[in-house]
Amino acid sequence: MSGILQVISAGVQTSVQDGGRELARRYGVPRGGAMDLLALVAANRLVGNPANAAALEISGGGAIFTLLRPTLLALTGADLGAELDGRPLRPWVAELVSAGTTLTMSARRGGWGARAYLALAGGIEVPCLLGARATYLAGGFGGLQGRALRAGDRLEVGTAPQRCWSLAGGQWPAHARPAYGATPTLRFIPGPYDQALEPDSLAVLRTATLRVGPTSNRIGYRLEGLPLRFTQPQSLPSFGVLPGAIQVPPDGNPILLMAEAQTVGGYPVVGVVITPDLPLAAQLLPGDSLRLAAIDQDEAHAAQHLWASWLTAEPELDDWSAQLALSGALP
Repeated sequence: MSGILQVISAGVQTSVQDGGRELARRYGVPRGGAMDLLALVAANRLVGNPANAAALEISGGGAIFTLLRPTLLALTGADLGAELDGRPLRPWVAELVSAGTTLTMSARRGGWGARAYLALAGGIEVPCLLGARATYLAGGFGGLQGRALRAGDRLEVGTAPQRCWSLAGGQWPAHARPAYGATPTLRFIPGPYDQALEPDSLAVLRTATLRVGPTSNRIGYRLEGLPLRFTQPQSLPSFGVLPGAIQVPPDGNPILLMAEAQTVGGYPVVGVVITPDLPLAAQLLPGDSLRLAAIDQDEAHAAQHLWASWLTAEPELDDWSAQLALSGALP
């Protein structure tokens, strides 16, 4: 069986993800794709791939892979203790590795982090369905047979970009990375039903520290620690929702919708976390804490402008680091 990457252990959960199926939302299919879109884009750009090419989303520790052929790779997102044959793998840097190299991910470091993104030059080669290669875990399609990876799987890549080896040693600029850390503050724009909240609930929503509940997943995070109450019962027809929306079900415990969120819902939406802060949310695990902070439209537009500049940043490459990375045998 051919392939470039063999899964020795998939860890907590590893799946093939890309930029998602945005154009399929009209058919009721969730966008899906990478939870931390900035980390995916950075990893792909470092190895010369299109920004939204398919890569591996590695959740938690315990993942082990063997590279079966020489390749250029980059790992971004959470610090999960990655090592190449026992030496630390530099995060957010394009690394040239030889055949037979083993990549291990031990556990989260520094008290934060949930997901890392591994991009290989050429992009992970799996069937394209509804415009994307992303695994839709809840729907059971996309990626590799619609499922999370498991031990024994082998993955192939597409044609690597010309002269991609010259990108070895490139680093993603530090200023174009999310401000990861424990208990992140997620900025949100007040939603259409925030004024229907009781005054105390509205005030606490903007200042409270919340906890990600144990039943949280790629569809949404159930947030504990702040039951919200409305001034009167809300009975609504279903309407369009998107990742970042903060819904309030009848029990009052808010739900933050994430990458695989449904396309419509009937729960009141009291706010929408801005896109630039969704990578911070993506790095949370059940039991982790977060805060919410309301901002206005002008602040949201400024954050979006900065986010756009991060997505289009150029890897930093100096001649010395490139020569050092290329000092081994080239394929």
